[in-house]
Amino acid sequence: MSTTQSDRLRGLLEPLVAAKGLDLEDIEMSKAGKRRMLRIVVDSDEGVELDACAELSREVSDQLDESDVMGEDEYVLEVSSPGADRPLTEHRHYVRAIDRLVKFQLAEGGELVARILDVDDEGMDLEVPGVKGRKATARRIAFTDIAKARVEIEFNRKDKKEEEA
Repeated sequence: MSTTQSDRLRGLLEPLVAAKGLDLEDIEMSKAGKRRMLRIVVDSDEGVELDACAELSREVSDQLDESDVMGEDEYVLEVSSPGADRPLTEHRHYVRAIDRLVKFQLAEGGELVARILDVDDEGMDLEVPGVKGRKATARRIAFTDIAKARVEIEFNRKDKKEEEA
């Protein structure tokens, strides 16, 4: 997708997405056989429900039909929330991952798996799980020390609401 088309799509869609109280996370264009696939990824602090994606998809489709940004060729539109394995790249992604276990690739090499406890403008406070019966330890990490970060899927993790009940 050309930068111009990407910028035009973002300019057209961002106000529509923001009006729904969502963040426009990504716009991807790819080939799907003879057609093109336009994938729009949205998120919010509360997550995104399927109904919200369906409603937004209808509105985005109408907006795209009224504009010439997609040209005359056929395309398939997909509006979705980010998958659980998406990389954490923005400050808001880390805030949304509070209380989640995250795998960090460190800028100076190595990796760290820890639970995010708190996030501020410079970095975050982490809890590094103890190994072989040892207690968890606290650690502070700056955003500048992170090369990559991704939420780890926990199948046996208890929800905070369950723990409080």
